[in-house]
Amino acid sequence: MHHSQEHPLTHDSRGASAGEKQATGLPRIVIIGAGFGSLQVAKGLAGAPAQITVIDRTNHHLFQALLYQVATAGLSPADISAPIRSVLRKQSNTEVVLAEVTGIDLENQCVQMGKRTLPYDYLVIATGAQQNYFGRQEWERFAPGLKSLEEATGHRRKILSAFEAAEMESDPQRRQALLTFVLVGAGPTGVEMAGALAELARKALARDFRHIDPSSARIILVEASPRILASFPEKSARKATQALTRLGVEVRTGTPVESIDEEGVVIGGERLEAKTVIWTAGVLASPAGKWLAASTDRAGRVQVQPDLSVPGHANVFVIGDTACCLQHGKPLPGLAPVAIEQGRYVASLLRQRLAGQPTRPFHYHYHLNLATVGRSWGIVDAGRIQLTGLLAWIFWLVVHITRLIGFRNRAIVLFQWAWAYLTFQRGARLILHESKIAYFTNSFTDEGHALIGDPADTSAGAQKS
Repeated sequence: MHHSQEHPLTHDSRGASAGEKQATGLPRIVIIGAGFGSLQVAKGLAGAPAQITVIDRTNHHLFQALLYQVATAGLSPADISAPIRSVLRKQSNTEVVLAEVTGIDLENQCVQMGKRTLPYDYLVIATGAQQNYFGRQEWERFAPGLKSLEEATGHRRKILSAFEAAEMESDPQRRQALLTFVLVGAGPTGVEMAGALAELARKALARDFRHIDPSSARIILVEASPRILASFPEKSARKATQALTRLGVEVRTGTPVESIDEEGVVIGGERLEAKTVIWTAGVLASPAGKWLAASTDRAGRVQVQPDLSVPGHANVFVIGDTACCLQHGKPLPGLAPVAIEQGRYVASLLRQRLAGQPTRPFHYHYHLNLATVGRSWGIVDAGRIQLTGLLAWIFWLVVHITRLIGFRNRAIVLFQWAWAYLTFQRGARLILHESKIAYFTNSFTDEGHALIGDPADTSAGAQKS
């Protein structure tokens, strides 16, 4: 793609951009990432006396908690995402850069994007997390995670294609392998994915095939620890196990995965032939800790100060899944409510800094953990308030609808969920060919370097938090 002129914010030399800052007399605030926390920072600085730049490797904000619904054909990718430029279009002091961050130069205070750099006065890093394979990265090839729209549509293609292939398969053993789905990891994503997949097979697809019975599909949820949903109270997790069992999901706890290949998995010494394996077993923070040469926890999250700044760099902040923020001696969980509240706090802190006012440490007040199992059963953990069942599921629906960006997305998702509830049908059962997706994804380059990068490569760049 040919550029008639270079973007004014991405000069190769720092001097030209620094001169621009001197001309405006405004400090520059750079935000890496466009997840929930990042957008709260940007929105909170609307009208502030500063130049704000949001950098992301994709052009859209993504509601990651609903990716499993895209993967199981419940929603379309556009239903759970929104263009970043559209979200921030009314903020005259804010601009968006589509690029992949490759490093941070703390000494010269600039963000590196390949050959280009962008100076900052204040920096906010919210680059999210990637799948954690616990030292077995070779398993990613056979068991992709669920962190991006590309991965979600890839899972949808593989799941739907498995039923189509089984319809034409005459060998009973091969047919069973095609209809066996293994999910590794029983946190909220694994539990929600297992429930949705069970309903897809037993309800939405039940009458659509002539030579196979989709309801005979095996959905196996594997967890290495003694129980599922470790972040929820034990009583709620036990009820969730019962709800999954009622849907026909096989829940196997205390059984770590020993190996994964293209033909299946080995769990607790038992070989399971399965053509579809999905990894939902944990997360690892983005490379931000390496960029900053900062202290990190075991998950790679940057250990931040009480005001969410990086030790030794009071003008650099880390929030969301990228940050290890201690409260009452324990790290805050990597949940959307945490990122949202941290984003609001950093926006307020920066406004106070710009005005020369004193600031206070961050304190997380909003405790809420949610999960759903199928179409009418959920869990709500709100500290003293614990709910399970239909009422919790309705609460889950309301919270997730309100977190979607834009009236269009809220209206469409609400309609899709209502339609699916009444008819048991899934409206996004499209099988997209991988070769064409790869062509369009990799077509747009700048001087031989992909602006967005390889969607399968989550080793660097601005990811969602």
